[in-house]
Order: sequence, then structure tokens, then C-alpha cells
Amino acid sequence: MARLRGNLTREATALADVLRDEIEKDLEEFKVPGASWAVIDNGEIVDQGSAGVVEAGRDDPVTDDTLFQACSISKPVAVLAMLRLVDRGLLDLDEDVNRYLTSWQVPPTGEWQPVVTLRQLASHAAGLTVPGFPGYRRGAELPSPVQILDGVRPANTFGVHVDLVPGTQFRYSGGGTVVLQQLLEDVTGTPFRQLLRELVLEPLGMSSSDYAQPLPEELHDRAATAHDEFGRPVDGRWHSYPELAAAGLWTTPADLVAFAHGIRNAYLGGEGALLSPEWARAMLTPQMAIADPWDAMEALGLGAFLGDGGRRFGHGGSNKGYKCHLVAYRDTGQGAAVMTNGDNGTQLVDRAIARIAASYGWRGYPLEVSKPSEVGDEVLRAVSGKYRLGESLSLTVTVVDGALEVVFGGQPALRFTARGEGRFAARWVGTELRLTGDGGLVFVQEGEEIKCRRTR
Repeated sequence: MARLRGNLTREATALADVLRDEIEKDLEEFKVPGASWAVIDNGEIVDQGSAGVVEAGRDDPVTDDTLFQACSISKPVAVLAMLRLVDRGLLDLDEDVNRYLTSWQVPPTGEWQPVVTLRQLASHAAGLTVPGFPGYRRGAELPSPVQILDGVRPANTFGVHVDLVPGTQFRYSGGGTVVLQQLLEDVTGTPFRQLLRELVLEPLGMSSSDYAQPLPEELHDRAATAHDEFGRPVDGRWHSYPELAAAGLWTTPADLVAFAHGIRNAYLGGEGALLSPEWARAMLTPQMAIADPWDAMEALGLGAFLGDGGRRFGHGGSNKGYKCHLVAYRDTGQGAAVMTNGDNGTQLVDRAIARIAASYGWRGYPLEVSKPSEVGDEVLRAVSGKYRLGESLSLTVTVVDGALEVVFGGQPALRFTARGEGRFAARWVGTELRLTGDGGLVFVQEGEEIKCRRTR
């Protein structure tokens, strides 16, 4: 894919200047120190920019070469590697993954041994647990993929297992992507980092990308520091993610749009394509509908979220202190990647992509970005207190900086942040709390709603 055109038109230059000005304003509004972005049109980069600083309190600016964690955008890149092996006949998309796994096996659920396929793993339809990962502080002992899958020390998440009938519904599972990671290593005998470099990163010219966890010392000066929701640097600068396929890619926006172009090129049967058109089209064919559409997408393909009947594809990402998004169009070669180094980066990313969509005339992309409605301090204070969930489980709700800190029984506190319309969501579990009009609280999980009974 061609890099940034040397001679932009006056109109394109004006659009780039406006986008930069707006992003710089958003950095200040949302307490996000830095951002970087790349825009493609007809498969070529027409704008590439950066704003802000690598770390709050320092003067080092974010540049086009600054590395960010790609977070969950790591997943579709891993799926492309898997599909290359399917394309070569080394894997069958609909075979039981336990026939390929040698270091670990999808465990039985009670007396029932579920069958999980690669197609289900790639479309989050395998019924597997563990939606996401909190990462590990720099210097901490990192678990192996098998320890992560088993949920044993030093892993900081529970083990991965099936608790829904595979193939029946969408349920986002980072744990399922770690299963994919282990399977690729077992089948090829090649470390995942090296395998992805050979199968995807080098062929697509993604020279700034690496599944390196922890990040090598020689790359620290290029990396953006992660920041919390108050714009404060994360202790140790960032967390490490040994869950490589799910969250472990370091990259730049330019490399991400090169990845999107590589998928489109394969879809069109272009020169040097990494996949046959058959499998590229399968990647962009809806496999599983999403009951509650988000990020302007309504279905899952293989590794990618899809909108507009598969014409639009992409993926978002959220690690500790990083937020990012990639979106592209298969037919027009339009798209963008925006990356930030702050926990409040989601709103900035959404606004930036909406502005890009409007400027370049993207088909059917929602241009209005809804800002989560703020809940008044008086309402939040009224919600604080002790509750009972069902007959035995107690929970304590405390308001901290506009969010809800909730302790369930003897569990560590979970932070629920505002998502609009009186809804609060926790990052690491698929659970919401909803405020009712009469000052009550409703617990929402797996489609079930339970009214919390106040005890104090």
C-alpha cells in the first residue's frame, strides 16, 4: 500500500488541518495526553497525523512513528494469520479445535465435552468465558498461555471454559482468542510472535508492528505511556499483555490501515494478496449477529466486526490506558485508524472517526457521536449504600469521581463507569448496573435483570 501522498490537494490539506485542531481540543477536554491517526481513501494514505505528548508532564511529542498498544485490534490480525493456514489446507475452520491443540484442551463442562471450532473462536460464538484481560504491571511475572487458559498463578484471570452452547449466540471472549493463540503455536511449532511476523506483519509491510510482550527495552523510547481517566501516567508506563492474540500487538495507525488494505486487496483478488478471495470474503461475511449493535457494526465476520452488510469492517480496542479503533470499507478503500494513550480516549476516537467519515463521504457511517449523559451528583449520592442481590449476595455501592465503586460480597471492588441513559458498565465483566427512576438499582448480566434490594 502506498504511504502518505507527497502532494496533497489544497482541500485535503484543509481537512487535515481541521481534524488536527479538533483532536487537539478533544485531548484537553478528555484528559488524554496524546493521539495519532491515519486516513486512507482509495487504498492510499491521504492524511497521517499526531497530536499531544507521549507522557503527561513531559514535552516529548507523539509522532507518526510513536507506538501504541493495539489492544483488541490484535484479534483480527491474529485471525488473518489463522486464515492463511486454513487457505493452505493446514487447518479446517469447522473442525473441533481439540483435534489440533496439544498443549491444552477445551475442558469438559461437567460430564459434557463441548465441541468448539475455529469459526466459532473467530466470530466470538464459541460460548467461552473471560471477555478481557487487565494486563500485568511492568516487572511482574507473566503467565504462559496455558497458565492463562487454566487460570492458575501467575495468571490474574479465571480459567477459560465453555458455559454456553457453542454457535448459538455472540459473546465476546478474549479467552477464546488465547485458545486460538495456543492452537497456532501447537500446529506450527512456532512461537506466536514469530509466526505473526512471518504470516502477516512482514508481508503487509507493517514494519512498526510487533507482538512483543513485554516490550523490548530498545523500543521504550518510541512507545506512548498509558494514562488513567484523570490523565495520570500508569505506574510503570504501561501494562504487559501475554495474551498476545487478544491484546498484545504494539503498532501505529499507518500499520493498521495497511492491515485493512491487505484484507481489501485479498477480497478483490489483488496482486500479492495474502489470502485467496474465497477466504477474504469469508472474513467479511457475517457469521454471527450482534443483538445490541455497537461501533456502527451489526455482525461478526471472522475476526472483524461488520457493518453495512459487510461493506464496512473494523475493530475497536481497549487496554489499560489505551483506546483505539480501526474502520475500513472493502469497496472504496476508505478508512481510518485512531489511537490514543488515555483511558478517556474512546470519546476522542469516536469523534475523530465521525469527522473523517463526514469529510470523506463514507457511506452510511453514523456522524452523530452520543456523549454519555451525565448523572447528577444528587442522584448518584442517593444510589450509594448497601444492597442485596438475590437471597444471599450483598453489594456495597460507593460514588467515586462520577463512577460507581461496587464490592460484591468478598470480591475486590469493581469500577462501573457511565454509559449513558442511567447505565453503568464494568470493564472486565459483562455486567451493567442501571439506575431506575425511583432511586433504585438493577443488576443486568447475560440478559437477566435483577432488582437490587436496598438494606441500608
